[in-house]
Amino acid sequence: MAGGARPQTAEIIKTFGQRCPQVIINNIQAKTDYIVLLDHEGGKGALRHKNKVAVFARVSGDSIVSKSTLSLGGSAQDACEAIAKDWADHGAAIRAAAAASEQTKPAVTPPSASTTTQAAAPVAAPTPSLTGKITVGSVPDGADIEIDGSFVGNTPSDVQVTEGDHTVTVKKTGFKDWERKLKVSGGSSVHLNAELEKAATR
Repeated sequence: MAGGARPQTAEIIKTFGQRCPQVIINNIQAKTDYIVLLDHEGGKGALRHKNKVAVFARVSGDSIVSKSTLSLGGSAQDACEAIAKDWADHGAAIRAAAAASEQTKPAVTPPSASTTTQAAAPVAAPTPSLTGKITVGSVPDGADIEIDGSFVGNTPSDVQVTEGDHTVTVKKTGFKDWERKLKVSGGSSVHLNAELEKAATR
């Protein structure tokens, strides 16, 4: 039996907005292409590995990813990457299946009832906006990563960002902040390795 607070829907939506800006979030499951389930349980040390994420294609009900992670941000990142890959491979088929499903529905569909302890965030199809990937490492590891002033995880991590100009900052207690400004193009992959300098001690 595990305890701890579960992430609220607003926090999930905020995290998705940071990690997966090319996805539109929708709370009406009938109007989505994917459904994301996130489950969080508290714990310390080795027991922290309690965040679980699963993504389902709404029309077929097939699971496209199911993993455990150490953080809500990691869960959102895994879900985002799974959605992007599945949409690239099967987007046309999903759209066709959704259209066929709409045509065969009766005029009125009674709502279904379900109970769950998981926080659900239905996700609609990705928009056409292009994204790139930034891989951030540091010496030493375990530093905080901020992109455009928002915390996105700890080193080493892969982060998806929209194309355009971005500022990457790496911070760790006892070390000077490391910062790089860069331009990301759609589909590109950028690798950054921050060699942190120890801060002067008084």
